[in-house]
Amino acid sequence: MNLNLYSPLANEYKNNAQKIRILTENWVYQNIYCPNCGKSIKTYKNNKPVADFYCTECNEDYELKSKKDSIGKKIIDGAYSTMIERLQSSSNPNFFFLIYNKNNLNVFNFLVVPKYFFVPEIIEKRKPLSKNAKRAGWVGCNILISAIPDSGKIFYIKNGQIENKNKVMESWKKITFLKQVKNIKTKSWLIEIITCIEKLNKKHFTLNDLYAFENILKQKYPNNNNIKAKIRQQLQILRDNNYLTFIDRGKYKLN
Repeated sequence: MNLNLYSPLANEYKNNAQKIRILTENWVYQNIYCPNCGKSIKTYKNNKPVADFYCTECNEDYELKSKKDSIGKKIIDGAYSTMIERLQSSSNPNFFFLIYNKNNLNVFNFLVVPKYFFVPEIIEKRKPLSKNAKRAGWVGCNILISAIPDSGKIFYIKNGQIENKNKVMESWKKITFLKQVKNIKTKSWLIEIITCIEKLNKKHFTLNDLYAFENILKQKYPNNNNIKAKIRQQLQILRDNNYLTFIDRGKYKLN
């Protein structure tokens, strides 16, 4: 895998934003495979509104977001209302995030976030554009990368190091059960519990370990008056989908 973006395809463009778009899209087309089936991906022609790439084998769609220097906590996206509508749509794509060094055009990080990790909690509403702006009143959004659990951020390249293809595909497969969860609130809860488990930073954990997050979860879900019962419910779902294993009363192990 070549980690440099340069291609003569961009030489005919003068606008830097256009050059970067051509370079990043061409690089993804030349180097990246579908994390679901491992096959090559293709580029959509005529700028399809909801995606940039697709897999001819399994029909997964991917939208590319590029950023220079570092991932940071958030990535700028388009209209807030459009993004919220897409969360419930079957046409919502998976997201590729490409981070490059602006000085040498080397790809430093490249990851995919499955579409089922996109819930309202990770979409930040920006302030409307001022009345003097060309699109006065328009409201954009940010994707809060920092709010996505690690299991939802699957790296092909991490800190300049290429990850093994089998590892990428196994990481993708481990969390595909979320794709079957259609209720957005149920999905949000599962993602919150996955995040809590990851924060424990240990393979074996107890129910009491997760109960320590009760106050934090209560702040996020103030209308839920039985947080502990909800935690147990989510653990059962995660167990049934082989994300974790029940070891003994109140004891679990990550798979």
